[in-house]
Amino acid sequence: MNQNIFENEFTDGIHEECGVFGIYDLDGGEVASSIYYGLFALQHRGQESCGIAVSDTKGPKGKVLAYKDMGLVNEVFTPETLDKLNGNIGIGHVRYSTAGSSSRENAQPLVLNYVKGTLGIAHNGNLINAIELRKELEYTGAIFQTTIDSEVIAYHIARERLNCGAVEQAVARAMDKIKGAYSLIVMSPRKLIGARDPYGFKPLCVGKRDNAYVLASETCALDAVGAEFIRDVLPGEIVTINSDGIVSDTSRCNQKISRCIFEYIYFARPDSTFDGVSVYNSRIMAGRLLAKLHPVEADLVVGVPESGNDAALGYSLETDIPYGKAFVKNNYVGRTFIKPKQNQRETSVRIKLNVLKEVVKDKRIIMIDDSIVRGTTSARIVGMLKAAGAKEVHVRISSPPFKYPCYFGTDIPSGDQLIATGHTIEEIRNMIGADSLGYLEVETLPELIDEGMTFCDGCFTGNYPMEPPEDDIRGEYER
Repeated sequence: MNQNIFENEFTDGIHEECGVFGIYDLDGGEVASSIYYGLFALQHRGQESCGIAVSDTKGPKGKVLAYKDMGLVNEVFTPETLDKLNGNIGIGHVRYSTAGSSSRENAQPLVLNYVKGTLGIAHNGNLINAIELRKELEYTGAIFQTTIDSEVIAYHIARERLNCGAVEQAVARAMDKIKGAYSLIVMSPRKLIGARDPYGFKPLCVGKRDNAYVLASETCALDAVGAEFIRDVLPGEIVTINSDGIVSDTSRCNQKISRCIFEYIYFARPDSTFDGVSVYNSRIMAGRLLAKLHPVEADLVVGVPESGNDAALGYSLETDIPYGKAFVKNNYVGRTFIKPKQNQRETSVRIKLNVLKEVVKDKRIIMIDDSIVRGTTSARIVGMLKAAGAKEVHVRISSPPFKYPCYFGTDIPSGDQLIATGHTIEEIRNMIGADSLGYLEVETLPELIDEGMTFCDGCFTGNYPMEPPEDDIRGEYER
């Protein structure tokens, strides 16, 4: 499906990915409420739909209970709904679609009934060979119920399961066919399986609470359910949890790792760690680097909530310019990009953010944000600060300019929609109405993470860790 024309024209900002969560209580305890709280902690990764699927290892083999719908976690699930999801093993998902339809059918987890039983899957990422694999399946009789590439993965696991003895082996064989970015949590009636693509684009970690094992996109979700962080799932690794405990298959851990650098800049919650690196520390460092690269005399440093706050603090720490709060954010307003008409979207921006006039009046402001995509939102926020009485607004961005699309699960549009493509920094500064503009430089990105760690910066440089598809498939299939 093609992306909605209104989204193409009026959407600005980078959108979150999806979040996955899974738990297996070896003592047989109910897990639905734990999945609920885990998803609540991951809500920032997807705010369009969510779902939970559970299995009871003590009950009838193959029976899986599931519920999913459009909306936030606390909107979709009630105490009564959770009480009906009885099981000691389960998976959950929060979703943001990159493009195309946003519908209940595309919500996850996906639950597939096939000859070997039942399979549940929750997926974060994006496949670059989804169209090819889908056509192969359709030519052999597969009927698809969704437009998401996650269903392609589910079908391949199910088909491979017919030819091998265990579901974890089917996951391994499917991994040999799929290409792109994925963190998967797969549930069979008796097992919970986590898998991470060999490049390690997306985060996935393992935790433990008493005699229950937990898989989650971020460590903040482990904290939310009282689980102790054990370790990150390695890129290319498959971990299998069954009644005997946890086992690992690292036979596919042989690829050069290319973590998504934007997890550290924006996606992950600041209280999470990703492959041993604190997200909060990365953002503080980004602010410090911005201060060194683009110093300016000013009275106050402010962040655009929430993603710009930590980098703004880093800028303040480096320069001794006071850090302050210039915006009040209404956390109960739906995401602005969902609005189909421009005048509705502009209203949402004004409702979502408001300026503290007494803080910015007659001051020179340094405004820190994580990115500029199309520039429309940045221009509005700069305009709001100046309308509130700010004498100057100096914009600093804690990432390099976006010049290329992302094919691995980040909603960065095609180059003709990116303001940094075809415009100089001075032209962008003028377009957003700022008094000065400075970006983080690509060469400084390694300083955000540990020395020697490798990452993907394709959206900034056009250098992708694998060959991108010839056609932009992102409007056809979503995660």
